[in-house]
Amino acid sequence: MTQNAAPETLGDDEREVDPDDSPAEGGDEGEGKGADGPRPRRARRLLKWFAAVLALLIVGTAGAGYLYYRQLNHNIKKDALNLGDAEVAEPTPNAAGQTPLNILLIGSDARDTEKNQQLGGARETFGSTPLADVQMLVHLSADRSNMSVVSMPRDTLLQIPKCTDPDDGTVYPASDGRTMTNQSLGHGGPGCTVATWQELTGIHIDHFVMVDFAGVVSMADAVGGVPVCVDANIHSRDGQGHGSGLKLEKGTHPVKGEQALQWLRTRYGFEDGSDLARAKAQHMYMNSLVRELRENATLSNPNKLRRLAEKATEALTVDPGLDTVKKLYDLSTELRKVEPERITMTTMPNRYVGARVEPTEDAEQLFRLVREDIALDGKDAEPVKAEEKTPSDPAADDADIAVQVRNGTRTDTLAVAPGRTDTVVTALREKGFTSATADTISALSEKRTVVQYPSADLEGDARRVADALGVPASAVKRSTEVSGVTLVVGADWREGTTYKAPEEDNTTPETAQALNGADDKACMHVSPGFTW
Repeated sequence: MTQNAAPETLGDDEREVDPDDSPAEGGDEGEGKGADGPRPRRARRLLKWFAAVLALLIVGTAGAGYLYYRQLNHNIKKDALNLGDAEVAEPTPNAAGQTPLNILLIGSDARDTEKNQQLGGARETFGSTPLADVQMLVHLSADRSNMSVVSMPRDTLLQIPKCTDPDDGTVYPASDGRTMTNQSLGHGGPGCTVATWQELTGIHIDHFVMVDFAGVVSMADAVGGVPVCVDANIHSRDGQGHGSGLKLEKGTHPVKGEQALQWLRTRYGFEDGSDLARAKAQHMYMNSLVRELRENATLSNPNKLRRLAEKATEALTVDPGLDTVKKLYDLSTELRKVEPERITMTTMPNRYVGARVEPTEDAEQLFRLVREDIALDGKDAEPVKAEEKTPSDPAADDADIAVQVRNGTRTDTLAVAPGRTDTVVTALREKGFTSATADTISALSEKRTVVQYPSADLEGDARRVADALGVPASAVKRSTEVSGVTLVVGADWREGTTYKAPEEDNTTPETAQALNGADDKACMHVSPGFTW
């Protein structure tokens, strides 16, 4: 679910007042209250940026000639892909030699032009450090049969890694503790947002696309409107002036331009007034846009297509791998292979931490499905296990592998299982790992048993330990939090000396709020207090 709110602690580059919450500007909405108290501020503009970009990409085949105009290439701005130090391994090709494609879509709240400032509201923020208020990962499967979309709430607490600005060499140190993910954009550019995602998810990101305010309005006009549905008349405005200003009659209506922007920003008036309701409306809009682009014959109109291409390229900042319309056209060809029925849109499962949110265990489940290229709609055939890569540094002799055992059996409902470290150390020594030792101080909470290692030269050792215990290779992970090979006995191994790997659950968590791209019956419920 998508929830956004005021900062836990304010950073130097963070605004104390959300400019879009100002009723005086007639912009987006202010603070609301839910059943559990104050709701975090909205996850604004979650999907409109993706809508704008996808509009360009999907329609590419309808008029490729226009996309090759020289000035379109000049419109596109580019920036470095990854400003972090850490690298995430690319996915292993499938049996046919195909690999997935991961694209991070970023919506900047920059008020760096008069048009962007007008749409965003709040004059005092003109020219200030932009925030990555929209972050969405688009995963195109290796066989191009399906697409998964994972959006992350802008107020998610995580650690931003060290990033280096390639333009001036400025080094932004890793955040001191956890901070809001949207601040990553201010640490050298979109490449730091990419680095932050890779650090959190372990997903290799191939490209990024960043879009600004004005693009969505211009492109919504160019495509002629996107059909949306409400189950009653709605006017998103309360007595204090809060609300997006959206005013629609009951039924299905095409929205475009600033009305499309209002739809995507509306919280007051939809369902319970929460960010979850807003995200639901945004997902409906995105799915409708995709269907409209596939079916709307007016996009064959050369003038409309040219305007769409011009407005889209003016709004884009991309990595060097997408810095020409030819490259964007090639990407559009890949995206068009997926039918709406195989598009699944989700939001990173999260829970409150004060007025902020953090990823849950379900979030890691969602990330794993993406990493392993498992379709979120559950319609894949039984996945073919990727061939294991041989570690560059082979394992040492069992007796020479120093492995530390930690107890991670504590859960939300169960105390730490006593004596687990000693029991497992004994089992390891009996198998020949005579250098195994027990960490009797740490009491961790780990759902699954995992073998961690700090650097590539110890990967072979870690895999050998896992193999000896029957721990699957997928549970062998590199971690900067350990100094040597470390076995964390998880809650799935609370007794005995033989590890039995649990069956993998490859279903999409319900908390991801999945919405299928072909669902054309969806209609937003209007809150009684905002009808007319």
